[in-house]
Amino acid sequence: MTVDDTGSGTGAHPASDGEPGRTAGSAADTPAARVDRTEAHPRVDAHEPDPGDDPLALRLEQLILGAERRYTPFQAARSAGVSMDLASRFWRAMGFADIGQAKALTEADVLALRRLAGLVEAGLLSEAMAIQVARSTGQTTARLAEWQIDSFLEGLTEPPEPGMTRTEVTYPLVELLLPELEEFLVYVWRRQLAAATGRVVQAADDEEMVDRRLAVGFADLVGFTRLTRRMEEEELGELVEAFETTSADLVAAHGGRLIKTLGDEVLYAADDPGVAAEIALRLIETMANDETMPELRVGIAFGTVTTRMGDVFGATVNLASRLTSIAPRDAVLVDSALAEELTRTGDAPASESEAAEAAAAAEKEGEEPPVYRFALQPMWQRPVRGLGVIEPWLLNRRDS
Repeated sequence: MTVDDTGSGTGAHPASDGEPGRTAGSAADTPAARVDRTEAHPRVDAHEPDPGDDPLALRLEQLILGAERRYTPFQAARSAGVSMDLASRFWRAMGFADIGQAKALTEADVLALRRLAGLVEAGLLSEAMAIQVARSTGQTTARLAEWQIDSFLEGLTEPPEPGMTRTEVTYPLVELLLPELEEFLVYVWRRQLAAATGRVVQAADDEEMVDRRLAVGFADLVGFTRLTRRMEEEELGELVEAFETTSADLVAAHGGRLIKTLGDEVLYAADDPGVAAEIALRLIETMANDETMPELRVGIAFGTVTTRMGDVFGATVNLASRLTSIAPRDAVLVDSALAEELTRTGDAPASESEAAEAAAAAEKEGEEPPVYRFALQPMWQRPVRGLGVIEPWLLNRRDS
């Protein structure tokens, strides 16, 4: 949705006269061509649609955006009081395609630019942070919008009567759903923002607000590549959706956070290692009881994690991924740091002999023996490229 700021070289003939300008890298962008354009003052009606545009598509766009196309990118940037360079960076960060100098922007686009630039001018955000805000919001909402169109609207716009087309049903449906979905989106965002803010302010120190100690888990469907060759596309899509939905529900229900889904794999995180371990075992147990699901393997690591734009990075994440790749089918492998933490908190005994000794001592004193949630079994040590020698532990649910 952007062009380079050189389009502003038309001097006294900018946005107000509707000059289309040039696209970046245009072959006609010679000094003589720029003079000819300046002298000709070409005009484009702000409301004149492109002859190639579909009328219904334009009506839907106007309904969703709540405004007509009025501005070229250069005109919008100037109306917002920002440079074309900064406007281009904001638009690209939000995920919008370059459109040259087509008249495709609305008052809402101008207002969005003005708001972002205003946050920078007021010193509330640095320019780099404002661009990060634009990018994270754009990436998240782009995926949401694609899902809603591909799945949600597709199912609801089935023509109710013979002779009607799907597009004829879409407009009134969008008109009814739009305000409700908008309100719901804001509600969920505020809830998520409140939860995320609460986690951050509880950090032990300022450094932990960015680089935090988290338990990170990967859950991976076994043999997914072979499944893609045997299953029909629709069946495969249903399996992936069921896996992602079940995983997301279990992670959320037990206090974890779903970081992302990758088709046959999900990545989640939890502040409490015990929560991460419980989620892993619940995933294994739930999938094992579903005959339509392949076997699952899970790897969890505990340590310092860098968080950026809702994602997690660092050696801890890499270790969790490697543990997943070597985990047995329908089993959970954890690293030594997570095993130590489960032992420290009393969620698991250091060894079965220690558990037996603790039970005997409690019985002798007439007390209740300690109750452990998990059992840990040391596995073979092995070298891992880039991570050194690791000692995996097999995690199980303790019977008693």
